[in-house]
Amino acid sequence: MQQSISKKYLLPQIAAASALNNFSQLKDIIVKAKKVKIPFSKLYECLLQNYLFAGYPSALTSLKILKEIYPNKKLPAVEDMNLYHFRKKGEENCRRVYHGKFDKLINNINSFSPELSEWLVLEGYGKVLSRPGLKFKERELCIVAVLTVMRVEEQLYSHINGAVRAKASVEEIEMTIKNLDLVTTKMSKAFGLKVLNRYKKEKGMS
Repeated sequence: MQQSISKKYLLPQIAAASALNNFSQLKDIIVKAKKVKIPFSKLYECLLQNYLFAGYPSALTSLKILKEIYPNKKLPAVEDMNLYHFRKKGEENCRRVYHGKFDKLINNINSFSPELSEWLVLEGYGKVLSRPGLKFKERELCIVAVLTVMRVEEQLYSHINGAVRAKASVEEIEMTIKNLDLVTTKMSKAFGLKVLNRYKKEKGMS
C-alpha cells in the first residue's frame, strides 16, 4: 500500500524539488520515478509547467536533468502557437478553477497589470496548463506542492480550490502536502496544511 501511495505523490515532490532549485534531490526523485515506471511525458510536463511559478532558470536546469536521465527519449513536438486557441482553452481552464469569481479575478489583476491579466489566461491556463500529457488534476496537485514550498498563500488557496474542481479529494490534497516532508521543512508543510484547513473551514468541510 505504501509503495502505491509514494508513487502517486512523486510528481508533486518532483515539482517541489525543482521549484526549490534542489537539483540533487530532484535527480534522486526522478530516478525513483523512472524505477516505478512513471511515464516520461508526465515528468516532462510536470517540470515544464514549473516555469510559470519558479521561472525559466529553474525549469531549464530541471529539464536538462530529466534529459540526462532519459537520454534517448524523444521530446514532444512544439505546438503551433495559435493564440486564439490558447486564449480559448485558457479561459475555459481559468473559469474551471475560479468559477463565478473569474471576472472579478481578471478585473482585479487588470487594475494593476493588464499584461499579467492577459498572460494569466493566454500563457498560464492556455499555452501551458491546457497541454496534453498530464491530467488537469495532476497539474493542480503539482501546483499545490510548488506553492506550498514557495509559501504563497493566496495562490495556494486558489489552486487548492482548483484541485478540488479538477476532482481531487481533500484527502489527496492533504497527502500531497504531507508527502512534501522529503523535499521541504516541517514549517512549509505546516504552512500548506494551514491554508488547506482554512479552505476546508471556509467551504464548510470541517
